[in-house]
Amino acid sequence: MEDLQGQRMKSLKPKEAKMSDGKKMTSSRRHYLKSLMLQIAAGWLEQETTDLAATKEAYMAENCPIPDMSGDQASLVEFCKTLHQSLDKIDEDRYDNRAKVAKTDKEIEELRMKVLELAGVKKPALKKVRMSADSMLQALLGGKHKVTMDLRSNLKQVKKEVKEEGVEVAGDWRKNVEDKADRKKMFETS
Repeated sequence: MEDLQGQRMKSLKPKEAKMSDGKKMTSSRRHYLKSLMLQIAAGWLEQETTDLAATKEAYMAENCPIPDMSGDQASLVEFCKTLHQSLDKIDEDRYDNRAKVAKTDKEIEELRMKVLELAGVKKPALKKVRMSADSMLQALLGGKHKVTMDLRSNLKQVKKEVKEEGVEVAGDWRKNVEDKADRKKMFETS
């Protein structure tokens, strides 16, 4: 390995040898190598097309010989019958192949579904929604049911007792003082 690298370094120009420390190769060398690879690839493609054409010709010569039309009518009718039989066989093979492909496609789809089931469905992040209890129940139960969650309406109504403090008679101030004295005693005892 080191020997190959040493030979490569000797074959490089002095300017390129200096550049090998920081940069692998110059742009001109890179373009040259790229064009060389493209030429080789084009040659391979051309060779592949000629090989494919030769293979096709060999297959056609082997499986589809040139028909012999120099015969009487009976031999031509027999030749047409053999052609029809071979066409029927080819159609059967094509139908069988289509059925196999459809079956494998179905199996592939079933396997994809199994993979998705095993992976599970990712639940999206829930967003905070402001919703009243009535609208939440209506969304859950549907539009048929009319349910109200107004809990305040179900509470027992309590009426406040309002003391009527009307205008008292002006000369009855002693009674008022006695009421306030009772209140004072009540707070002092507790």
